[in-house]
Amino acid sequence: MPPISLIKRNIIANFAGSIWMALMSLVFIPLYIHFTGIEAYGLVGFYATLQGVFALLDMGLSSTLNREMAGLSAEVGREQEMRNMVRTLEFIYWGVAVAIVVVIVLLSGYISQHWVTAEHLSPETVREAVILMGIATGLQWPVSFYSGGLMGLQGQVLLNVVNIIMATLRGVGAVLILWLVSPTIGAFFSWQIVVSGTTTLLLAGALWYSMPKSRGKACFQASVLRRIWRFAVGMFGISLLATLLTQMDKIILSRMLPLEMFGYYTLSGVVALSLFRLIGPIFNGVYPRLTQLVTLNDQFAIKELYHRSCQVMSLMILPAAFVLAFFSRELLLLWTQNVVTAERAYLLVSLLVTGTALNGLMNIPYALQLAHGWTKLAFYVNLVSVIILFPLIFFMTKHYGAVGGASVWVILNSGYVLITIQLMHRRLLPDEKMYWYGRDVGLPLLCAVVTAGCGRILMPDSLSQLGVVFYIAVVSLLTFGFAAWVTPETRRWIVQRLSYRTVKCV
Repeated sequence: MPPISLIKRNIIANFAGSIWMALMSLVFIPLYIHFTGIEAYGLVGFYATLQGVFALLDMGLSSTLNREMAGLSAEVGREQEMRNMVRTLEFIYWGVAVAIVVVIVLLSGYISQHWVTAEHLSPETVREAVILMGIATGLQWPVSFYSGGLMGLQGQVLLNVVNIIMATLRGVGAVLILWLVSPTIGAFFSWQIVVSGTTTLLLAGALWYSMPKSRGKACFQASVLRRIWRFAVGMFGISLLATLLTQMDKIILSRMLPLEMFGYYTLSGVVALSLFRLIGPIFNGVYPRLTQLVTLNDQFAIKELYHRSCQVMSLMILPAAFVLAFFSRELLLLWTQNVVTAERAYLLVSLLVTGTALNGLMNIPYALQLAHGWTKLAFYVNLVSVIILFPLIFFMTKHYGAVGGASVWVILNSGYVLITIQLMHRRLLPDEKMYWYGRDVGLPLLCAVVTAGCGRILMPDSLSQLGVVFYIAVVSLLTFGFAAWVTPETRRWIVQRLSYRTVKCV
């Protein structure tokens, strides 16, 4: 059973990896657009959508592997079982990866001629790009499987070292290829193939190296599938519906909007999804530990870790999210140095960031459900959401365009916060619901909105770019500081530190 220091180390490693990967993604996007054009960048957004859609074929196996590795690693004498499980699920995963490549290649002609709407790129160029997308998607797809295994084994430092190195190569290499070799979307995706394949092979080696040794050789066992199928099926259902919910807007918009406007929506989505670089590290660090505590049935420790993690999540994402939302125009202009891009995308960024922040608040409650092996709630909530939101997205996109589609993301996640928490706490930690709404989330949310909102209202009209940077930095520090002070765990830590230093000085 890992000590708290190991959880902190994993969270820190996850933050380092996520922040660096976010920087590598965000920094180079203006250069991608500069070399290839906004329409070609729309194809990059379509590539991200394909990856999201095919993620549903994961069938819950990566989450299942994460949970199983965490549980088995807490027990002695399960080494051979762990290795057999990885070999069994790995065999299935690579078979699906090959199928993904075949499907995308076969559909490339239809996609290029009947799905995406390109004005300046020829259908043949789009078709070649889609074929390369398919190969890159197939090679990238097993990354989530090997990452899930490493996270379950608490090997998150090694995982993030690999991710940092490969994210750097992905971004820097793509820019160099576009600059020195060929400024085409085909060259861009060719480089993605190289990096995706290398990343998958490195993570596969890292997982097998991290597992404890056993006397026997790892082999495929059908009994592994019989043991885990219930949880895996539940996770598959959740993943399927979650993929529909998160990719539905992009699928509809890629069909209904011109590729150029879809490029702006993709750009806004990248900014909003950068929040997951803050959300993911906390979830990935806490989930294996929650699983072990549930296995041990330590209710007091579960409650303590749950509230502490929810408060850390609120503190990390809410100040950043609402500063981004209120200052989206200025930040886009600073980032892209393009007035047209900033004007067309800033409202999309504000809406998508707000929805993503609300989604982030639900991650620790979701981890608690998975730690208990309870997948039905998330499945049925997502099922109802899909039934309601599919026609809503179509209606909002048809009448209000990209802004309408982005608004639905806010509606969806508001419903999660208002309804799903009510349902979850009827069964898990039933006496802790109001503490979650009030102390874990409510106070830091109110503080972040008020502080960032006042900063937006009081911002002078005439500021130089350096002045804008300084002003937003000050507002960000104030927003984070006030949110930290009203968060119980953080305030307690600050008071303890101040008291310790006072006593030491005396």
